[in-house]
Amino acid sequence: MGKKILVIYYTQSGQLEDILNNFTSPLIEAGNTVEKVRVHVANDYPFPWNGKAFFSVMPDCVLSVPTELKPFQLKENKYDLIILGYQAWFLSPGIPTNSILQHPAVKAVLKHTPVVTITGARNMWISAMQRIKKTLKTSEANLVGSIALTDKHHNFISFITIFYWMFKGKKGRWLNIFPKPGVADADIANTAQYGATIQDHLLSGSWDGLQDELIQQKAIEVKYNLMFIESKASKIFAIWANIIVKKKKRGPWLVAFKYYLLIALFIAAPIILTVDAIFFKPFLSGRIKKQKQLYSGVN
Repeated sequence: MGKKILVIYYTQSGQLEDILNNFTSPLIEAGNTVEKVRVHVANDYPFPWNGKAFFSVMPDCVLSVPTELKPFQLKENKYDLIILGYQAWFLSPGIPTNSILQHPAVKAVLKHTPVVTITGARNMWISAMQRIKKTLKTSEANLVGSIALTDKHHNFISFITIFYWMFKGKKGRWLNIFPKPGVADADIANTAQYGATIQDHLLSGSWDGLQDELIQQKAIEVKYNLMFIESKASKIFAIWANIIVKKKKRGPWLVAFKYYLLIALFIAAPIILTVDAIFFKPFLSGRIKKQKQLYSGVN
């Protein structure tokens, strides 16, 4: 007998929807009832973005301030599995994702229900996922699987291409030189194998070992350099957010944050990583291994 599965998500560009459609195809083919709910915010964000609008959401995003959602209905009171599609904005769960998780109807069905999370990110998703883990735990949900698809190009390259996509609305090759932004089409198509793995556990009724299998399939990978940068940047973002949110005129402070971000990424980060690689990383292999296990796991 087929299981009842809820897929709930927000997307602007449609990339996450493509990911979820491929990911859930084996679940649908197996005869499960897959209810897909694409949530919309009441006052939607622009896409393509403009610089002012994009940076203006940073404080609320980092400080987990929800926004109003357009009304939506869930067909069931209880599901056998919930699949949450999410985005990371400013190293935090995106405002729509945070709003979904705080919605009373969603919190009600999360309780005591197995949950699999999946994201399509540029490359930094760890801090957002750690916060989602805490929110799911508060809702008494049972996180059984976590999947993170990323743009696999170099950090600097993906930074440039993602802004081209976000501000121009075009998922193409900028100047015919840079690669396409976002998660590669082949990686999106490949999510079907993760869906098949989920189906095996859904059929057996046991979620034990699921995340280990997903890790072996490279459904989630923690890269040290990005983990290191993100661990430092997320704390600094919180400082900026707490300062800006108290200002009557946020504009100048948001501009300052924008330039801080550019300087931190292109100048400070390479220097800090070099110092770390020489003086610290060689002596912290055990700690690094534990951190990778924590961030790639579901606990």
